[in-house]
Amino acid sequence: MQSILSVATSAPFLGWLTARIAVVAALAFSRFLVNQLGAADPAGRPASGLIGWDAVWYVRIVKSGYSHLPWESMRFFPLLPVLGRIVRPVFGARGGVLLIVNLAALAAGFLLERLARHERGDDDLAGRSAWLLALLPPAFVFTMGYAEALFVLFGIATFYALRTERFGWAIVAGFLCGLSRPLGVLLVVPATIEALRGFRRARGTKERLLRLTSAVAPGLGLLSYLAWAFVAYGDFTRPFTVQQTGDRRGDFENPVLRLIEAGRQLAGGTDLGSGLHLPWALGFLFLLVVLFRRWPVSYGLFAGLILATALSAENLDSLERYGLSAFPFVLAAADLLRAKWTEKVVLPLCGVGFVIYATLAFLGAYVP
Repeated sequence: MQSILSVATSAPFLGWLTARIAVVAALAFSRFLVNQLGAADPAGRPASGLIGWDAVWYVRIVKSGYSHLPWESMRFFPLLPVLGRIVRPVFGARGGVLLIVNLAALAAGFLLERLARHERGDDDLAGRSAWLLALLPPAFVFTMGYAEALFVLFGIATFYALRTERFGWAIVAGFLCGLSRPLGVLLVVPATIEALRGFRRARGTKERLLRLTSAVAPGLGLLSYLAWAFVAYGDFTRPFTVQQTGDRRGDFENPVLRLIEAGRQLAGGTDLGSGLHLPWALGFLFLLVVLFRRWPVSYGLFAGLILATALSAENLDSLERYGLSAFPFVLAAADLLRAKWTEKVVLPLCGVGFVIYATLAFLGAYVP
């Protein structure tokens, strides 16, 4: 009974629960705007809900597999659909996907709290980290049928296993992270750094092999999916080439030049939607500096690689979601909110932003 009470009053659970209440409020508000006031996206995109935008694809893959869907379905990595098919007989395709991602988000909060406490021994920092992971404005995607919650969960799990030298668990978590999202392969860089740290003092050949395998495990997760794509369709590049169309990532661009262009778009009003991503990009760059100054280098490299990937896209839609996927940014933000008054101001503001962004996404006006 005591353990249940401690979980129910913990920062990860309370943050997770608050986020679910907020998203229900956003859903209700968006339905009111559509049904009572006739609100609609100027671009003509329809209103949606928790199974909206990319979440629709995951549910379709759970129902019918990749072979019965257009080839663009290959851009959605298989971990969430596989787990969805396992629980589908009990919860259905839609319910199963939502159950998995919401449980993954809850587990990610608890694991991030533990990771932060391990790194700093600071309970306040650990609790703030869990609250921010749940309530940062882009975090509403953790309630939707997106794979981000799984990616973040196994990314945190990989870091925790590496930093505590549990390399067997790091192999499992890294492999699953590589199967969850294309970004998972970027874990190879911090995993290699952590695996080589203390390599000389490794206890025997077995530990050395575990260290080396943990370094490449995220890449092995990616390669297993690409190998399946080659066997099934004769093209192992398909999961990536489909992302190059203009309405998705588009062509590769220099991240620095893309930032300058976003600034011009914002200042000139030529593409306001793209330009509005600029403040988020600058915020992430600032947090990246904090990471390299205050945290182990592997955290900064992982976050930096994800941010560079996001900023190298012709289309900056979903930049905020990419930034949230780089969970070290959450740790950096929590690190900055040391004064109690800043925490009391920022967390409610995050909750308001959470509801606003979720409402806009449900109205079809914001691309999550």
